[in-house]
Amino acid sequence: MVKSLNELLSLAKEREKKVLSVAVAQDKEVLLSVIEAVNLGMVKAILVGDEKEIRDIAKKENFNLDSIKIIDEKDKTKAAKIAVSLVSEGEADFIMKGMLGTADLLRAVLNKEAGLRYKKVLSHVMIYDVEAYHKLLFLTDGGMVPYPEITEKIAIVENAVELAHSLEIDEPKVAPICAVEVVNPSMQATIDAAALTQMNKRGQIKGCIIDGPLALDNAISKEAAKHKGIKSKVAGEADILLVPNIESGNFLGKSMTYLAKGENAGIILGAKCPIVLVSRADTYKSKLYSIALGALSCNK
Repeated sequence: MVKSLNELLSLAKEREKKVLSVAVAQDKEVLLSVIEAVNLGMVKAILVGDEKEIRDIAKKENFNLDSIKIIDEKDKTKAAKIAVSLVSEGEADFIMKGMLGTADLLRAVLNKEAGLRYKKVLSHVMIYDVEAYHKLLFLTDGGMVPYPEITEKIAIVENAVELAHSLEIDEPKVAPICAVEVVNPSMQATIDAAALTQMNKRGQIKGCIIDGPLALDNAISKEAAKHKGIKSKVAGEADILLVPNIESGNFLGKSMTYLAKGENAGIILGAKCPIVLVSRADTYKSKLYSIALGALSCNK
């Protein structure tokens, strides 16, 4: 069971080496993370983008690109299409976003010709390593599905659970996060949380333990749960935080990064391959962790 992002790197180095395709790779932080991932033996890499810009950055930063293949394509839309086609054609196992918009990359991924559409719902999972918590926290979905309904929440949970399994977390504990820890008919998130919990108990959602609704404090603090009289296998031990909407996921994730100084990794799941996706503002270390996460989630 992986309990830290450093352990994530170690596990990725032990597994079979995967091939990473980078769309529009002319970015210093992206190149630094990819080169380190290659040097650590986690992946092989193919860079798609403006070769002159890539080599100019490498020269300025003293990066060694000798073992990395580069496909020259200056047009960003075409570069994204090529990066995706490498996966479609079996030359690469997963994709990383470089210097282009998320929507532009997803447009290439979801193009019918690419053949990478796998599930109906693509969802974003961030993993946080926060000093105040005793293990990794998965957060979903703060980046893809704005206002998920119950059917979408089921898919979002299943994507996150599958990812947790790839990190050797055999039975992740899922907390549907709400403003309160009781079912309130006027608060749809609490009704959805109760439905997910019941579906899990009846074996409709497998491979995890779901209990909710839970407020954030009960999900991550046994003391808070005890104070409120909550008895639950998930309370104080949550692995996966399922948020009710994209705003709450965005706020909570950025709070863990900027206020709690947590390190993070992020990917999109639901396509036929993982898509490494982190904010352009994130550090190269975050991007490195995300590459490791993508490589591990290829082993389904």
